[in-house]
Amino acid sequence: MCGIFGYVGKRNRNPVNIVLEGLKKLEYRGYDSAGIAGISHGKVRFCKEVGKIAALEKQVELSGLSLEMAVGHTRWASHGKPNTINAHPHFDQNYTLAVVHNGIIENHASLRKKLIVEGITFVSETDTEVVAHLIGVHYKGNMLVTLREVSHLLKGAFALTIIHKDYPDTIFAISHESPIVIGLGENEAFVSSDSQAFTEHTLDAIYLSKSEIACITPGECKIYDLDMQKVDKTVEKVSSSHSVTSKGEYKHYTLKEIHEQPESIQRAIDNRLSEIYGTAQFAEMIANPIDFTSVERILILACGTSLYAGFVSSYMIEDKARIPVQVEISSEFRYKNPIVLPGTLTIAISQSGETADTIAAVRELKSKGGKVLAICNVQGSTLTREADAALMLHAGPEIGVCSTKAFTSQLTVLALLTLVFARIRHMNKEEGREFIKEIIAIPEKVREVLEQASHIEALAKKYAKFDNFFFLGRNYLYPTSLEGALKLKEISYINANGYPAGEMKHGPIALINENCPTVALCANKLTFEKLVSNLMEVKARSGKVIAIAAKNQDLSGIADDVIVIPETID
Repeated sequence: MCGIFGYVGKRNRNPVNIVLEGLKKLEYRGYDSAGIAGISHGKVRFCKEVGKIAALEKQVELSGLSLEMAVGHTRWASHGKPNTINAHPHFDQNYTLAVVHNGIIENHASLRKKLIVEGITFVSETDTEVVAHLIGVHYKGNMLVTLREVSHLLKGAFALTIIHKDYPDTIFAISHESPIVIGLGENEAFVSSDSQAFTEHTLDAIYLSKSEIACITPGECKIYDLDMQKVDKTVEKVSSSHSVTSKGEYKHYTLKEIHEQPESIQRAIDNRLSEIYGTAQFAEMIANPIDFTSVERILILACGTSLYAGFVSSYMIEDKARIPVQVEISSEFRYKNPIVLPGTLTIAISQSGETADTIAAVRELKSKGGKVLAICNVQGSTLTREADAALMLHAGPEIGVCSTKAFTSQLTVLALLTLVFARIRHMNKEEGREFIKEIIAIPEKVREVLEQASHIEALAKKYAKFDNFFFLGRNYLYPTSLEGALKLKEISYINANGYPAGEMKHGPIALINENCPTVALCANKLTFEKLVSNLMEVKARSGKVIAIAAKNQDLSGIADDVIVIPETID
């Protein structure tokens, strides 16, 4: 996943600075290299650098790069190592055009071979350079015609943004199963992978759909299908504020977003509870085409952190609502030939609403007549537009590379949805009210945990020298352990594995030693005693134990260190 941002305007603003600021909001989509290109005095000028946007920003300042319009890119390497040659933008042989790209060109190898035969010399290992050369070869003076011809040659999911020296006030964009949103202001226009990157701007937003080409000029956008027929698009108003997307007092966005969780969870709850009736209600579902009373089984589709939120909720839904739940990884499910039984509701979860595998899986299900409910954080995203209905997280922009507040907001919305299903079936009003009481208390309990930040930081420093970790849990805390391990890998580049505690004896226990600490998630009352037995096995092999436990759980003699969390219901 990569991030694209572009700007063209006639407002005496600095396109380079605008694009760099936009890219900073997209760094969660990739951060191993970055680049910017634009038109200056009739020529394509550019700057590329390895590392985060800050490194590119420094290089741009040193080079004195000045552009009349610009497109930029922040990369997560998929084809070719992270270096300046493979960093985007990419160019044709004569440097008349520049291309930035998010997605994968699946037939790039065969196209590359054909171009080499035609005399094209490649400098990078990327699939994107193939696109740049294809456009250069096919261009005969009309960029729209050229992009139509090239689009027919490409296979895969891709979003492309292109500039050409013959069009000094135009950005061209192509979307095919990968997100592109265009923001129009007064005498200016933006293009991005995510509307949340339009910081401090109130804009008319247009979302490109499958196989559409956009011609973007200051304050105007014309969109065409691949038959060159003009397409009328719905315009949505988007706005953002600096306070939402700045780091504030925090060193980085991830830390800020961790500390925002009491507020983001509260926003997920607000105006969604009916204590009188002991249930939840969603304003988004007033015109709901999905009949919850007819749901006989649930299929959850997601990737990464969203998958683990769905996994946790599967325990909750089956326990409280007594509806069978199947959880599937979208990237695997999309290549199945799924059986969609009558009465199945699919819940598709994605923070951004642009997760390519989840969207592809949703399309496959809908083609078979399935009903899809999206849980998402970005209004107007592809997932929310393609699902039958959508529930919003209201978590606010998540800029950090790893998901934090979105995960807990997803769990919150899924808990509310569980309450709805349970009350429709067997849960009585008083039980519903007790459930609501516990949900309402969660933001304050999260705040209590965050007040231990200095203690948690001290533990992190104590264990930072270790290269391998296990995360163990049972019941709800097994999928939570998977999320914990993912976070350690993603943020710290440390090998970590989440496991159901009861399965350790079936092989993984052999890896436990004094150099492999175990993070034990102990707060589930139902399985606490069983988990303690598993931890005794860890201690018998000289393994260190970091326990996350409720106040009344005695782990003396077992845990080397403890993080105490408030009690709640299982």
